[in-house]
Amino acid sequence: MRAILVDRENRLVWSQVPDPAIKADEVLVKIEYAALNRADLMQRAGDYPPPPGCPEWMGLEVSGTVESVGEEAARESPWKAGDKVCALLGGGGYAQYAAVRYDMLMPVPANCSMAEAAALPEAFATAYLNLFYEGKIQKGDTLLMHAGASGLASVVIPLAKAFGVRVITSVRSDEIAASIRHLHADLVVNTSKEDIAQVLKEQLEEGHPVDVALDCLGGKMQGKCLPYMSYGGRWIMIATLAGDLTEVDLKNIYVRNIRIIGSTLRSRPPAVKAQLLKALVREVWPLIEKGEVKPTIYKVLPITQAEEAHGILKRGENIGKVVLKVGGADPE
Repeated sequence: MRAILVDRENRLVWSQVPDPAIKADEVLVKIEYAALNRADLMQRAGDYPPPPGCPEWMGLEVSGTVESVGEEAARESPWKAGDKVCALLGGGGYAQYAAVRYDMLMPVPANCSMAEAAALPEAFATAYLNLFYEGKIQKGDTLLMHAGASGLASVVIPLAKAFGVRVITSVRSDEIAASIRHLHADLVVNTSKEDIAQVLKEQLEEGHPVDVALDCLGGKMQGKCLPYMSYGGRWIMIATLAGDLTEVDLKNIYVRNIRIIGSTLRSRPPAVKAQLLKALVREVWPLIEKGEVKPTIYKVLPITQAEEAHGILKRGENIGKVVLKVGGADPE
């Protein structure tokens, strides 16, 4: 089969690699689409290696068709050849096939295209993990979701709204604010015109403090925003695209019982990931099937244009998810 490898010049090359051999607890999936995540860029840069035993090539979420099922997987799961599935991977999605543990697969929701299905597993599992497991968010709470145009925000915002959460998000221009109007955030802050910390201060004074923040930016602004959270608020760090360092008023942290939580999905044990996926199918798939929640797809490109797809993420051009079409690519 072929997969996208990184060559010595750090270029993405559609290359020949060995076919995967499934273990007893695995399912072989013929991949149709693979969605991009910023973790892919980090892995390419050498900052986010795949877990032991995973392929060296990138790709955390895919959709496709079950080709074959290992003996244990056949005994312990409902999967059979021909099933349409989406899958959460430790790595290896930029390829024509993947060997996947049976409990890392989910059915493709009704009313969901295969391209959309590829954008579900990593993004929705990350959203669910941080909103409900780490954030313990409740109906009526206020969520701060930074980077409102990101692929993750395109999932987090409608998911939070579907569960009765008030959402504040940040963007960098009026044009971007207009492009995410369909997500129905309650308050969109254009940080090129407004100071997000001042906005949060005003929200606190008006009785709408942030209960949970989901932050992929970090940087100096994180420390400036922390004083305006609710008592017992949870600030969840999932990345630091705006910088690794900030200045924090520690007295504010203990007086207001604020939690700063570091969180990554990829590092979680398989059992935790399996639990998350079961919760998604039970709690979120019905919302997708009713059209209440759906990922925003910015662009679909052929797998052979993975370099261009990475460039879109690097430059921050995407409003929603970028997806690679694998099915139909040259197998030789």
